[in-house]
Amino acid sequence: MSDTPYTERLTATPEGIRRAAELLKAGKLVAFGTETVYGLGAIASSDTAVARIFAAKGRPRFNPLISHLPDAESAFAQASLSGRMKGIAHTLAERFWPGPLTMVLPRSPDSTVSDLAAAGLSTLALRVPRGRTALALLREVGAPVAAPSANVSGTVSPSDAFHVLRSLDGRIDAVLDSGPCSIGVESTVLDLTRNVPVLLRPGGVTLEELNDLCGPIRHPDDFAEIAPASPGRLASHYAPSLPVRLDVTSIAPDEAQLAFGRPFPGAGLTWNLSESGNLEEAAARLFAGLRFLDAEGTRRGLKTIAAQTIPRHGLGLAIRDRLRRAAEPRTETHADTVAPS
Repeated sequence: MSDTPYTERLTATPEGIRRAAELLKAGKLVAFGTETVYGLGAIASSDTAVARIFAAKGRPRFNPLISHLPDAESAFAQASLSGRMKGIAHTLAERFWPGPLTMVLPRSPDSTVSDLAAAGLSTLALRVPRGRTALALLREVGAPVAAPSANVSGTVSPSDAFHVLRSLDGRIDAVLDSGPCSIGVESTVLDLTRNVPVLLRPGGVTLEELNDLCGPIRHPDDFAEIAPASPGRLASHYAPSLPVRLDVTSIAPDEAQLAFGRPFPGAGLTWNLSESGNLEEAAARLFAGLRFLDAEGTRRGLKTIAAQTIPRHGLGLAIRDRLRRAAEPRTETHADTVAPS
């Protein structure tokens, strides 16, 4: 846990960014916004600082963390790239960095990322996030910053600073408030260490976009075959306290409805991800909606969160993935893998 019971609220000004960087370089925990979700940052080279992430989140320690850097050059300096993988990685970086794509790459012998952040693996999860404040912070720090989602492990990921404070106030040193996240679901995680790239987690970059650049990619349906390697793979990682029912075709009065498009009549409470059926809007509203339905539904004595069907394409894959995890029974340990952002 952080060594302070007080969480500083920092604004996205040059002074606020400098203060956040000072705290990170001193081994403190700072939550900061990206285009995906808010990450809980710590200097990735420090086992002590990284351990504070796990303590603050109550996170399983076998999970590797995504390391964030300000540009592709500094990210690739942490990895060992060669052959076809090097070409694909650079092509993806040119297209999607800064942006919501995490690449899993072989770890360089000269990498400064700690063993704890990498969970002892020979690979690293690396990302260059989009967003003026996040990039300015990373440049000011001048070192990799490990940052899973800034929430207690197993709860809904935060898409604004208010969500961070509701979950972690007093458990971390500061939150740098850059406003709501524009995408609202975590980054896509692509493993490039295999003969054929493997999509470990759908997210802000769609499978269709990746196929256009990479050619064949193993599909999310193969998840059960994949050994631990990447962030955000715990089955019950996104579980609200209320049970979640998926792909509903009707609704009961004692249910809280997560709607997409036209809601069903008769629900005890409704949050519409997108009345117009827009998947980008739905992704941006997903975590806020789960939080609202969980808290308000519990207060009203509702029994279930009932989610309407989300399309199986584009960002719909990422939304469905999050909802599937939310519906999983809670488990204390799981052999799958890491965390998010």
